[in-house]
Amino acid sequence: MSETTQSKNKRKFTGTVVSSNMDKTIVVRVDRTMVHPKYQKRYVRSKKYQVHDALNTHKAGDTVTFMECRPMSKNKRWRLAK
Repeated sequence: MSETTQSKNKRKFTGTVVSSNMDKTIVVRVDRTMVHPKYQKRYVRSKKYQVHDALNTHKAGDTVTFMECRPMSKNKRWRLAK
């Protein structure tokens, strides 16, 4: 018998830390460039994620990579990638 473990492909993002005021949590902004369908002009869309930072090492302005994980609180479903 061979044991196979099925691991779901976890999403990874890279963004900039906006806030690190909470304990063990940082807020990260992820920017992505979009192209307008009619006018072909590029513009930036951004979204904020709450990321688990167990050691409180990152400060505002840092660039971090984070990935999906189990829910840790109401809004926190992401953790820093190793």
